[in-house]
Amino acid sequence: MRTHDTLTTPDGPFVVIEEDGAVVAAGWTDDPAVLAARSRLTDGPGLAGSVQAADAVAAFYAGDTSAVGRVAVRAPGTPFRARVWDALRDIPAGQVRTYGEVAAALGSPGASRAVGAACGANPVALFVPCHRVTGASGALTGFAWGVDVKRSLLAREALA
Repeated sequence: MRTHDTLTTPDGPFVVIEEDGAVVAAGWTDDPAVLAARSRLTDGPGLAGSVQAADAVAAFYAGDTSAVGRVAVRAPGTPFRARVWDALRDIPAGQVRTYGEVAAALGSPGASRAVGAACGANPVALFVPCHRVTGASGALTGFAWGVDVKRSLLAREALA
């Protein structure tokens, strides 16, 4: 069964959609239907209700920045994107990697643009921390939920 909840965070409303104990979509919006469409959940966001991941989101914002990494996720995508998302979950809170560094770690040093595309398509923001990936110069390049949210998340993790 699919359930969604809209949580209040310092970075704005944050919708989490869960299915069978795993987060399948998450992002800073107040519209579960928009998040479901963005995440390609063709059956929509499901029923409104409590989600198990709410405690991890609250813990993250309270300073336990590793809490979201312990949440089960199920992000449908290509095998390459799945590898990228797994690699992003291995980046410790408070650290960043460039798109090129992630590509090289995956054994595909020429795939920095593909890593960027995987980050842009990440359906489970925060739980798969694409905000920890920067441009080659360290610039806070694109983030689906806005560069201000990315900057806030990185600042929060640096203080933890």
